[in-house]
This record gives sequence, C-alpha cells and structure tokens, in this order.
Amino acid sequence: MDHPEELAELLRRFGREECAQEPLYAALCELAAEDARLCALLAEAPPEQRKVNLLLAALHERVLAGAATELAAYYPSAGGGRAVDSGLAAALAACVEREWPALVQHLRHGATQTNEVARGAAIWPALGAAAAATGARHLALLDFGCSAGLNLGVDRYALRYRGDDGGWHARGAARDGRAAEIESLWLGGAPLPPLDAGWRLALRHGLDPAPVDVNDPARLRWLQACLWPHDARRRERLARAAAQLQALPHRLARADDCVAAIEPWLLGLPAGVQPVLLTSWVLYYLSPADLARLRVTVDRLALGHGLAWICGELPALSARCGAAPPLPAMPAGEVAASATLWTLRHARAGRIAERHLGWSHPHGRWVAWL
Repeated sequence: MDHPEELAELLRRFGREECAQEPLYAALCELAAEDARLCALLAEAPPEQRKVNLLLAALHERVLAGAATELAAYYPSAGGGRAVDSGLAAALAACVEREWPALVQHLRHGATQTNEVARGAAIWPALGAAAAATGARHLALLDFGCSAGLNLGVDRYALRYRGDDGGWHARGAARDGRAAEIESLWLGGAPLPPLDAGWRLALRHGLDPAPVDVNDPARLRWLQACLWPHDARRRERLARAAAQLQALPHRLARADDCVAAIEPWLLGLPAGVQPVLLTSWVLYYLSPADLARLRVTVDRLALGHGLAWICGELPALSARCGAAPPLPAMPAGEVAASATLWTLRHARAGRIAERHLGWSHPHGRWVAWL
C-alpha cells in the first residue's frame, strides 16, 4: 500500500473507525488524508509498519519533546486544552515542515509500542486458563513483541472488575497508591477470576526487535507518545507500571528474528515451569510469511515441549480453529471493529487443541469471558 489514494483512504478509515473517542486524532487523520506530504510521510514506513498509529505517535513524540509548540496547544498530554478548530491544519503543517527529518526517522525506524497495561484485565484470566489447562502452578511467561515488557508485571497490578451486580471485585495486588490500577467491566455470565489465582509467574521474559528500556528518557517518551493524548489514566498507569517493573526480576531480549528466538528460550528454562507464550496485538505487525512461521514453530514446540500460547488479537488473526464466538452486547459508546479475541492453544493428548477464551476491548476497558 504505497499509492497516495490508498494511503489517504487508510487514514480516513482509521480516523472514522478507531478514533471515535479521540477527536484530535480523528481530525488529524482527516487532515493527513488531504495532504500529499503527510501521505508521503506515512509511505516512508516499511510495509509491515505502515500503520496510521505510527504516524500519530511520531507527531505526538515531537509534541512531548517540546519541538511542536503549535500542536502542543491541542494535546492534553502536553498541557494543552485547545479544542479542534480551524487552526489545527496550520499547526500540523508547521510541525511537519520544521520536524520533517525527525518524523521521517520515526516512520522509517520506529514501531508502535503501546504496552497497554490495561490489557492485563484479559491477560490475568487467560493465564489462569493456561494454568488450568496444563495443570501447572509455576508459569514461565514469554511476552512476544514485549516493547518495555510492562505486561510481565500483570500479577503485581491492582485489578478491579465491575460485575453485572454493579459492584467492584478486586483481583491481583492491593491498591496501595503505587501499583498500576486497572478497572474493567466484566460482561456476561462467566464467573469472575478466583481470588486465589492458584498459579504464579515464576519467570518473566520478553522478546522484541527493539525492547524499550524504561530508564532511558527518550525511549520512555516514545512509549508515552504511543498512548493517545486525552487519556490521562493510561499515562498514569504506564508510569506506575514502569516503576513496578524496575523492581521485578525480569529479562528483555533483543532479537532480529523473534520467531527463531522462542525455541532457545524454551530449551533454556529450568525444570518444573510451564512455558507460556503471550502475543497481544502483535500479529497485526507481522508479515504473512513470519506469521505462518510463528504458527508452525509454536505448534511444533507445543507438541514437543508443552508450550502453551495465549493470543489476543483481531479474530481474523487469533482464531484458527472454528468460527469466532459471537460478540457480547457492547457497552454504550463502544464499537466492535477492534474487539480482541483471546484464545489458548496447547497440546492435549498428543494433538493441538485451541480454545476461545473470551473477548475484550483492545485497551482492556471491558472483558467478556466465555
């Protein structure tokens, strides 16, 4: 997708379908679709990263770096409070003109790395499902495409689910003013995750072509730029999660070929732990060839070494066996276009078994378990 008209339509569709709750980004997408230079900027990204949210993150990073004062007035994340108006087009044009080299660098070499901690609302029960399916109590978690690895601390975050009874039900760590806090609607009639998890994360590892060191201010700023500017709670969650991860034993590994790195990780694990691979909104960024290779590799390692795979993606990517289950009744104001389907794939009785676990909002605002 490198023709200007195709890129313009990509921008319009993203603004229309994904930015209903982010009016600034909806407006920026529409402006970019009408601007040949911004379409050309998006085309600077390699094909597998040619995503609208990468362009939006690049602009946001320049704002957070203090290099786009005109645009900053529109970004709450930078202290701005100006609503979208006729001045936005000029502010965007000034940023692009002045910051073109930095923006091109982000598009050519960057990757959206949201590390959305609130996905823990779905990762938590998915880990419980993996433990129950394998009979394991001690899990070794590998976050594939881990970014900064913040989801490796899911068991240390304060989780609260609002059930059908209208009450809040706490899971995970206690709310102590320091833990990252996640609140999610628990939809449907499935039981809430038990208070006693019955499992623990014994080892926490992450793989990424460019893992983010949260101690590096520039890399942390990029992580913050990948968040949407109006969501102050997400910024607070990320900051707390980054602080918590620093205190946890974990290892992030850089790998040019993350698929090939899975097997050496698994073979290096100590006895007595259950290997669990986690992918959440990362298959979307793989080429078709790499995605096919990942699937073959994981199934082979499941049959040969007991690897379990938790996958949270768009249903076209996550579900391989059977049709996706029906979507739940969506909360008011939510759209189904980006609903995340969670699946568990593992070996059972010498064959590969796949199970649909549930649906969630991509940022964890709601969870509907099956």
